[in-house]
Amino acid sequence: MRSPTTTLLTDLAQQDRFRILIDAVKDYAIYLLDADGYIATWNTGAQRFKGYDADEIIGQHFSIFYPEEDRTIGLPGRALATAATEGRFESEGWRVRKDGTRFWTHVVIDPVYDSQGRVIGYAKITRDISDKRAIDEELVASEQRFRLLVQGVKDYAIYLLDPDGNITNWNAGAQAIKGYTEAEIVGRHFSVFYTEEDRAAGEPARALATALKNGKFEGEAQRVRKSGERFWANVLIDPIHDDTGKLVGFAKVTRDITERRKAQAELERSREALVQAQKLEAIGRLTGGVAHDFNNLLTVIRVSADFLQRPNLTEEKRARYVRAIADTATRATALTGQLLAFARRQPLKPEIFDVGERVKELDQIIKATIGAAIEVEVNLPEGAVTIEADASQFETAVLNMVVNARDAMPLGGKLVIAVTAVDSVPAVRGHAAAPGDFVSVAISDEGTGMDADTLKRIFEPFFTTKPVDKGTGLGLSQVYGFAKQSGGEIDAVSETRVGTTFTLYLPRSWSKAASAGDTQAVRRPATLPARRILLVEDNESVGTFAADLLRELGQAVRWAGDGQSALEILREEHNAYDLVFSDVVMPGMSGIELARTIRTEWPDIEVILTSGYSHVLADEGSHGFELLKKPYSIDGLLGALRQDGLS
Repeated sequence: MRSPTTTLLTDLAQQDRFRILIDAVKDYAIYLLDADGYIATWNTGAQRFKGYDADEIIGQHFSIFYPEEDRTIGLPGRALATAATEGRFESEGWRVRKDGTRFWTHVVIDPVYDSQGRVIGYAKITRDISDKRAIDEELVASEQRFRLLVQGVKDYAIYLLDPDGNITNWNAGAQAIKGYTEAEIVGRHFSVFYTEEDRAAGEPARALATALKNGKFEGEAQRVRKSGERFWANVLIDPIHDDTGKLVGFAKVTRDITERRKAQAELERSREALVQAQKLEAIGRLTGGVAHDFNNLLTVIRVSADFLQRPNLTEEKRARYVRAIADTATRATALTGQLLAFARRQPLKPEIFDVGERVKELDQIIKATIGAAIEVEVNLPEGAVTIEADASQFETAVLNMVVNARDAMPLGGKLVIAVTAVDSVPAVRGHAAAPGDFVSVAISDEGTGMDADTLKRIFEPFFTTKPVDKGTGLGLSQVYGFAKQSGGEIDAVSETRVGTTFTLYLPRSWSKAASAGDTQAVRRPATLPARRILLVEDNESVGTFAADLLRELGQAVRWAGDGQSALEILREEHNAYDLVFSDVVMPGMSGIELARTIRTEWPDIEVILTSGYSHVLADEGSHGFELLKKPYSIDGLLGALRQDGLS
């Protein structure tokens, strides 16, 4: 409840209420001037930011607040004249406080009229907006700096689009890159820079849609200059939204990357030329090595054959030359096997076996190979560590590494073989490390070691540091090819006069290895049963020889020159054959395709495939068919025929 002594504003006279209202306003100077511009009233706000008390300032001319230069040009008088003639004066400008400091103001002057309409004075409202001016000036300066920055960039086209894709501004870089002046291009749609085919495919609209959806669009493509010339551009488009989230346009940055693309293309051409040169060098080295080694083998075979044709040759010499031919053919087979292993084209027969047990079984062979001057230490894990790989190729790889270690220690030393389960393959020859379960077989020697340059080349075919008559240079290539084809890796670290360690990594298998008791030996009959065989071979000399050989073994043989002919024979008289003996690589239908067809149409007919090499066999295997590798011996052929006869 209101106290009886409380004075209400409504109790005051009208002019007193106005006086209280004016004095209560502290952020505005509100005062009256007489008709000549002399100050008649003064409020608290005027006193606060102009510094004068009412007693000091009332009666003085209002021009006292103007800077000297504004008074000199008559600005105070013009302000009153404008208010009197136009009914209002409003502006911003510098004013001066009592202490001489300047501040920026917003000023409104309204004329005051008497009852006859004559101007008897002026109502003046002034506000200190120095802070606002500072902000505005900083904004203008920032915009000016940004404009200078954008205009100063010559290597990038930087400009804005409206929401529809029309160009709203243009920088010097855009003019330099695209050829249009600002007057020529502002207002046009940005699709003018796209190629005709990109416009037809809707690429400009797609770019804006992507920018809206993903927050930006970035890409590289060809664009078109004003002259019609095409150039490669890196393009970035960002959507621009106002404070309410409304799309107001897009910022677009384009860079001419034509020279960079040309440099990249030239670099790629140089790299391709280098790769081709390296390929040719590798092919030359490979063919040279193959020719050298095979010529040596063929020399033995040719000379032995010549001697066998001599009359009056003793049985002892005849037997010696026959053995020489047979042994040389075996060495030739091993050479092609090493080549295929290096190329990762050797048909593998993977099986699950314990690595430690297999290394243990090689102990006697290893010791016999390296000789008594070298001490052997074998470290095996306590439990089984199994892999799924070609056991024969694995043994060959281990023996190849052992032989390499032996040759590095001509005066003897120590050889350490360690089998370990590991959880990754380290980074090797620039490849990243590979996590996973692996079994490592490390073979370390105390030999001569190798320098860095030699270490880089040790897995190249026919590269060797040994004398010409010592090795083929394919042993480590075989290890490399076997590791890669088996999903593993081979690493080598070496230091001259200290020694070398080769580490073979193969994927670990968690399946149990088959024991001797799990597999019963196949019982082969002492004699080969006579069967009806369809021989399929496209090479006439090989076909004639194979047909004669099978007949010598007591088989009934018919020879077909290709897979399609074999199918025609079988469709006419499939009951006449027990077995199809087919080469894999033939024109038209391959032996694999033929075997699959036979399995489907005549499952009772057995199939044996034979091949020296086939990319299908290397990539996919023999698909469960019996495979006899060329060149095969009589024992090998007998074994395949007997094995097939039991299937």
